[in-house]
Amino acid sequence: MASGPLSNVRILDLTHVWAGPLATRILADLGAQVVKIEAPMGRGPRVYLGMPIAGFIGREPGTEPYNKNAAFVKLQRNKQSVAMDLKTDLGRHTFLELVKTSDVVIENFSARTMSELKLDYRYLKRANPNIIHIAMPGFGLSGPYCDRVAFGPTVEPMSGLTHVMGYSKREPMSTAMALPDPIAAVHAVCAVTTAIREREKTGKGLLVEMSLHESAVSSHGAWLIESQLGGKLNRLGNRHPRMAPHGVYQCSGDDQWVAITCRDNSDWRALCRCIGKPLNPDLSVDERLDQHDKIDQYIDNWSSQMDHESVVQVLQDNRVPAGHVRTTPDMTHDKHAQARGFFVPLENDTPIPGNPIKMRGISTDDWTPCPRFGNDNEKILKEWLGLTENEIKALYKEQVIFDTPPK
Repeated sequence: MASGPLSNVRILDLTHVWAGPLATRILADLGAQVVKIEAPMGRGPRVYLGMPIAGFIGREPGTEPYNKNAAFVKLQRNKQSVAMDLKTDLGRHTFLELVKTSDVVIENFSARTMSELKLDYRYLKRANPNIIHIAMPGFGLSGPYCDRVAFGPTVEPMSGLTHVMGYSKREPMSTAMALPDPIAAVHAVCAVTTAIREREKTGKGLLVEMSLHESAVSSHGAWLIESQLGGKLNRLGNRHPRMAPHGVYQCSGDDQWVAITCRDNSDWRALCRCIGKPLNPDLSVDERLDQHDKIDQYIDNWSSQMDHESVVQVLQDNRVPAGHVRTTPDMTHDKHAQARGFFVPLENDTPIPGNPIKMRGISTDDWTPCPRFGNDNEKILKEWLGLTENEIKALYKEQVIFDTPPK
């Protein structure tokens, strides 16, 4: 597995969908020994009748489509897979035996799932008083919403983000990206590393509770403060309340756009030098805000005469903040990303985002792709628990562990 600063940390990963798996992928990239405890049908059925939500890695389902589920695969690098039914008594017992040799259990089930499995912190700390339990349900473990079903696209509007997105008072818009998930993932990584540091001081394990909802709300502080101070929040589309011009402008070519921001008068004067007349370099920010529609039209008239690479180059040469609006193919083929080796072709030459943390001791050279379903059952059960071949065969026979989905 990947080496790195967390290489002495063992993590049992019960997470699913995006927020939790992204958190454990980051931790695995940093060297943690992450064992993905997979439900028997966690990757889907043996045979797909349709297409999974993100398609198949390599575009073809192959003979084991559950091992090619792209939405799952992209989040599981550098991990090991143990497929186990925790709803069986023997599966639960075996899991608690793994807890005894682990540092962290992380899950993002609904608030009551772990208690219903008798695997919540009460039971985990009986098995291992030093265990760290990271619980990240949608709305936390308490409160009137704690039992609600949570999903990134529905939690996002509750965070306040959707209220300020859109182009008119009539209809708010979502990001279509479920931003609470990656935000919560980064919070979870911080939670794990902080809890490990705390345990080093106290010598005791602990329960760390965090929620998808609160993680998202914590990222929108400026809007909350503005509202608390009596300010009126308006949907500005691509504009900004105190910067102008600020927007996305069309370039020549098919669906080519560039984002441009003038943070201050210096940026504005530099933009005017690039475009020339009829822009007035002496306009104040308040005047520019008042004339935003007219300014946008002038910028569009100029940018639409060039491809977006040329527009960005001219603006950046003059120190005006500007960037291409990238499609996914543009992004993966971007010369800067390629030069830095950010995208890693671990999965059938499919580029997968790397880890933005770059430091001594972290390298993609020893990274491993997503393991096959149940790939590490025998290895983990032998090395961590000392089980024999016959004991492992019995677990297969009792349908406690799996290396293919049961149906």
